[in-house]
Amino acid sequence: MSLKHYTNTSVLTAARERIAWTFDEFEKVYISFSGGKDSTVMMHLVMDEAIKRGRTVGCLIVDLEAQYQATSDHVQRMVDMYREHLDLHWCCLPMGLSNGVSNFEPRWIAWEEGREDIWVREMPADATTINTPGYDWYQPGMEFEEFVVVWADWYAQGDPVGCFVGIRADESLNRFRTIALWDKDMRDGKRWTTRVIGDVYNVYPLYDWRTADIWRYHNVSPDKPSNPIYDLMHKAGVPLSQQRLCQPFGHDQRKGLWLYHILEPHTWFKLIARVNGANSGAFYIQERGNINGYGAVTKPEGHTWESFTRLLLGTMPDQTREHYEERFRSFIKGWNGRGYDVIPDEAPKVLEDKHWAPSWRRMAKVLLRNDWWCKGLGMQQPKSDAYGRYLDIKRARKAHAADEIEAARFASLSADPVTSTVALFDFGFDEVAEAGA
Repeated sequence: MSLKHYTNTSVLTAARERIAWTFDEFEKVYISFSGGKDSTVMMHLVMDEAIKRGRTVGCLIVDLEAQYQATSDHVQRMVDMYREHLDLHWCCLPMGLSNGVSNFEPRWIAWEEGREDIWVREMPADATTINTPGYDWYQPGMEFEEFVVVWADWYAQGDPVGCFVGIRADESLNRFRTIALWDKDMRDGKRWTTRVIGDVYNVYPLYDWRTADIWRYHNVSPDKPSNPIYDLMHKAGVPLSQQRLCQPFGHDQRKGLWLYHILEPHTWFKLIARVNGANSGAFYIQERGNINGYGAVTKPEGHTWESFTRLLLGTMPDQTREHYEERFRSFIKGWNGRGYDVIPDEAPKVLEDKHWAPSWRRMAKVLLRNDWWCKGLGMQQPKSDAYGRYLDIKRARKAHAADEIEAARFASLSADPVTSTVALFDFGFDEVAEAGA
């Protein structure tokens, strides 16, 4: 059980102490910077410490193309402000992203080559692209979640690394669990750290901050830039607790689509041309009902939930239909093995909501809400094989390097027979015997 423990230390002082500890603990550190309010405050605090110590800090910016222009401008200001102390990686890569507002394009590719004419905005001058030296390991279409892990492993190069991440425990249950879990791998027992991969650890210096603390920091630090998009959100009537930045088309993020045509109409018209379903998604996501929205769903008169599900599948593009059919077969097979020889048309709603009983109604809901990975059926997004391909590249490079070292050792052997025998002995008895022969 996790309990809150209050101290006499302010969250600002505590955050600075955590950042200082991270600089003491790791020779190599980097910031995961998004341009959001939390990420911005964290970057200011980290760079204060870096400048004081004369340290260079890595900066990972994963640019997903479809974002507010105000955010892009803010990120550029931050980069320019701290450029002298940054090892910058502003990644504009062809990354695979989910599209929760269209059955015809359930996945889109940011910065997709060949579609430059409809990009939401021009690529920044500091962009790291797929053609940047050192990025030959990148696999086009990589998902964001796996990219940040692979990038961390690549950046570390086997060294201990601390990655600053600007999440707060009060934002969501998942983020609270990220901090509070007792069985996670931590660095030196610090609960505000989490091992990501190898010897790379995420560090959450702002984990105990509230939203009010974030804005209080900006109020007393007028020389530290903040993202002006939040001012526009405030004017639009968005509560402070709902002011978030993310890629606009994801299944969890699509509810914020309606804001784009209010805050930045010029960006909104580019989004409509860029990704299928943006306009209809913005219209229907806020509604309660059958299309993308939430709440009670209904079926047409004369249909069972099974027949309605099959009707919906018949209206979908081949690729989309086949994807859902494969997932539904897995769902049905799993429940067949648990005693449900026949899947009921519907089950008690309380059981359906808790995923304790199968039904065709659950499958219909998945289709109506465009739940691509069928989370409503208790399924999860599968991992791609991109990380496996990255590991193959690493192994190949390691083997090549070992071959080069071995060849260099052979080349450096003395011609003297005695010296040669002693040196060759390190490679194995058979090679020594061959040399003696």
